[in-house]
Amino acid sequence: MASLVETWPAASDGHEAATGPFTMDAELAPNRSLPNPAFNVLILTVAAVSFFSGILFVSMGAWPVMPFFGLDALLVWLAFRVSYRDGRMREYVRVDARDIEVTRQHPTGHVRRYRLPTGWAMLQHLNAGKHDAQLAIGTHGRWLVLGSFLSPKERDEFAAALGDAIGRARRFTPQEPGGELA
Repeated sequence: MASLVETWPAASDGHEAATGPFTMDAELAPNRSLPNPAFNVLILTVAAVSFFSGILFVSMGAWPVMPFFGLDALLVWLAFRVSYRDGRMREYVRVDARDIEVTRQHPTGHVRRYRLPTGWAMLQHLNAGKHDAQLAIGTHGRWLVLGSFLSPKERDEFAAALGDAIGRARRFTPQEPGGELA
C-alpha cells in the first residue's frame, strides 16, 4: 500500500490574492450522516436505556454497576460531539492559470493557506476507489494531501474534476490589456 506524507509548507499571511478567472472554486466538507434532531433522539434513547438498565441492576443488588451505565451514555455523547466538531473542517480549492490555492479551515478556527504553481503541479491519486485512497497535489517532490475526509467515491469525483480544472487552467491564455489590434 503506497501512501504520501504531506510536505508542502503553508504560505505566509502576506500572500498575494489569487486572480481570476477560476477554473475551479470548490469547498470540501466532511459528511455527517446523523442530523442534530436525530442525534438528540439517539442520546435520549441511550440515556434512557442506560438509566433503566442501571435501575434494574440496583434492584438486583448490584449497585456498583450504576455509574458505568451513566459513563457509557456520557462517552457516546462525547464521541458524537467530537465527530460534529470535526465536521466543521473545510478545505477550499481554487484553481486559476497562475496558482492552485488550498485553504484549510480547521474546526478550531485556525486557517492555513497553501499555494502551488498551476504550471508545475502534478495530481496523484493513490489506491483510487479504495477506502485508503489518497489524493495529493504537488511539485518538486513536495505534496499536499486533499480531501482526506471524503468518501472514496467523492475523492474519485473530486480528483477527476480537479484534473480537468488544472488542464483548463494550463490552456488559459490571459488577454493582454489594451486596445484593438489594427
